[in-house]
Amino acid sequence: MQVILLQRIVNLGKLGETVDVKSGYGRNYLIPQGKALPATPANVEKFEARRAELEAIEAEELAAAQKRADALTDVNVIMRAKSGEDGKLFGSIGTRDIADALTKSGLEVDRAEVKLPEGTLRQVGEYNVDIQLHHDIFASILVTILSEDGDVESAKQQQEAEEDAE
Repeated sequence: MQVILLQRIVNLGKLGETVDVKSGYGRNYLIPQGKALPATPANVEKFEARRAELEAIEAEELAAAQKRADALTDVNVIMRAKSGEDGKLFGSIGTRDIADALTKSGLEVDRAEVKLPEGTLRQVGEYNVDIQLHHDIFASILVTILSEDGDVESAKQQQEAEEDAE
């Protein structure tokens, strides 16, 4: 099935491209979500008439994502969790926890935007976490996980001691 993409779709194509997709994917996902139109001659003409409008919408989304990325620059999220003596957490800190902490601090982030390629965080320490705000825009934040009974200074000293030992 051929469809005209009404927005950029990762691993498929950019706005305005005509691509071949499996019929079920096009019929059940892309078309109902408003992400594509069937590639008929009438729809091609409709799309060309709306191309400038769709490109403007995509540019606005890109600008908004860039503005959010600038707001997330140099953000350090400090989270406390119960941990054992060796720094291993009782449980873990995942995307929802990080997104909630950022939202509470006034920076609106959805949990789907938080990327943890190595899985949930299970140790006390500092981690660089990527936030994907748009297909092409990423922001990197620092997440510091502290033990509930420790304070910020002792955690930093412990981290420095571990780095010096390596």
